[in-house]
Amino acid sequence: MIFADPPYNLSNGGFSVHAGRRVSVNKGEWDVSRGFEQDFEFHKTWISKCRRVLKPNGTIWVSGTYHSIYACGFALQLLGYHILNDICWYKPNASPNISTRYFAAAHETLIWARKSEKNCKHKFNYEIMKNGDWGKDPFKRPHRQMRSVWAINTPLPWEKKFGKHPTQKPFELLKRVILSSTDEGDLVLDPFTGSSTTGLVAYAYSRMFIGIDTSKEYLDLSIKRLKDLKKNIGKIGATIGIRKIDEFDQPPKRGR
Repeated sequence: MIFADPPYNLSNGGFSVHAGRRVSVNKGEWDVSRGFEQDFEFHKTWISKCRRVLKPNGTIWVSGTYHSIYACGFALQLLGYHILNDICWYKPNASPNISTRYFAAAHETLIWARKSEKNCKHKFNYEIMKNGDWGKDPFKRPHRQMRSVWAINTPLPWEKKFGKHPTQKPFELLKRVILSSTDEGDLVLDPFTGSSTTGLVAYAYSRMFIGIDTSKEYLDLSIKRLKDLKKNIGKIGATIGIRKIDEFDQPPKRGR
C-alpha cells in the first residue's frame, strides 16, 4: 500500500490562523507552485513511479486540498488507476478563515485507488472498519458501515511533542487508512513521509514501512518519534475492540 501526501502548492504569501494567532501559510520552497503545467507534470511523475512499484493487489491513497487533489485525481486516471473511493476528512477543529471572503476550509480529500487492470483485486478490511473502535466520530455509528466522511481532529499536542511538520497528518487518520487496506506484515510506502505519521502507525500495527523525504530535518524528527513509540508503547495489534491510543507516553495494558 502507498500513502502519499504530496505538496499542496498553496504557499503563496498569504495568512491563516493557528491557536488564535495569525500565521503565514508558507510551508517552504517545496510547496510553492510552479504554475499549473509544471505542478501537473510533477504529480504525473511521482504517481507514475508509484505505479511501477505498486503490487497488483495493492492500493494507493493520495491526500490533498482543492489546490492539488483534482490534479492528482486526473493524473491517477490518466496513468491507469481505478478510483475506489474519495474520502472527506472533516476537521472539527479546523482554523477559521480570517479574510471573511470565503467559506472556512474544514476538510481535505483522500483518493483511494488501485491499478485499473481487471486482475487487480484490492484489499478492504470491511469488518474492522465496521466494528472497530473509531473514537468520537459522529459519522461512525457502532457496528454500522464505515462511511466516506471521517470526522477527525488535526494532530493533537502529544503528536507534536518533538516538533511538527507543517502538513502533518493525525495518527487517527492514518490508522483508518492503514487498517482498512493492509494486513499485518504488509509493506507501506510513503513517498512524502515528512514526520512519518504513516510509519508510526505502520509500526504500531505490525506493518513494514518505507518512508522517503528530501528534508533531513523532518527525517530526524521521524527518527525521534519512532524511537519514542518503540520505547513507550511497543507494537499494538489491529484486533477489533483493542484499546485506542490516547496518549503517546502511556504503555499498553495487558490483555484486550
